[in-house]
Amino acid sequence: MGLTVALDAMGGDFGPQVTVPAAVQALLHSPELKLILFGDISAITTQLTLLNKLNHPRLSIVHCDNVIANETRPSQALRHSKGSSMRMALEAVAAGDADACVSAGNTGALMALSRYVLKQLPGVERPALISEIPNRHANHTWLLDLGANVSCDADTLFQFAVMGSVVAEQTLGTSPRVALLNIGEEAIKGNDLVKRCAEMLTESPDINYIGYIEGHQLYSDKADVIVCDGFVGNVSLKTSEGVANLFIDCIKRNIGRNPFKRLIAKWLFRELFNSLQQLNPDQYNGASLLGLRGIVVKSHGSADTTALENAISQAVYEIKRQIPMKISDRLEEVLLERHY
Repeated sequence: MGLTVALDAMGGDFGPQVTVPAAVQALLHSPELKLILFGDISAITTQLTLLNKLNHPRLSIVHCDNVIANETRPSQALRHSKGSSMRMALEAVAAGDADACVSAGNTGALMALSRYVLKQLPGVERPALISEIPNRHANHTWLLDLGANVSCDADTLFQFAVMGSVVAEQTLGTSPRVALLNIGEEAIKGNDLVKRCAEMLTESPDINYIGYIEGHQLYSDKADVIVCDGFVGNVSLKTSEGVANLFIDCIKRNIGRNPFKRLIAKWLFRELFNSLQQLNPDQYNGASLLGLRGIVVKSHGSADTTALENAISQAVYEIKRQIPMKISDRLEEVLLERHY
């Protein structure tokens, strides 16, 4: 099995200053991994020289003349993306030269170009962004969509549930509990599209649907997969990240003022501090764009080296698990059952 990742080295807020060190770290931690860096060869080689890794045997560079800016609209990206680092990285996956693409660039552009270059799997109307979030029992919970689709119909939400269930099953090894994010747990709550999707999930024997959950239950470990449209998912995730960062910063600020207090706190509350690290959004960096004929992982634009390395690791995980093929197989089964 190949294990080559195409990395958009120019994506994100910091470009090669973060992507190149992250690539080097990923190669160090994954001896079987090969990386292709797409971007300005001068900027990339400068960073590699600083790291003394200019001639790494498992790293290659493809020069790109253009970069898709963060403010570029998806429609503009489609028209003017030739020669850009993002598009060329995706084209490497389409051509079979790479097994996955990782980018911290413009989300809308990445979504549009991924659909154009890689195409969607049969039965998928729209790809969805999915990522892990922590929960109270230190287990895994997957949330989708995280912003790829601002509005969805019931059929699209149903497809999200199927794809999310496949992803979760690879880690859990059992049939994951799937829930719809709603404004209440009662069957009468929610809008028509959520109610219609709930009916579809209830009727599907392939989905372990457990009903609705509310926003305060995102981290309760009540569900393994939580499904919503991209608007709700994106707001939920970013609000949670903001609260987590605020909480961690408040503790650090109060403890850090006094060296003696910091020493005592580390001794007395070591387990608490280890638990708090689970709230660090960087650990869960790397949202996968599901429903494509290839693997695409979207990193936070503001990701640091560690966070971007986590996104690369996510791509490696999906390559090994052959996620697109498993999603395609499951969708075929579900759609066949619904047809009959």
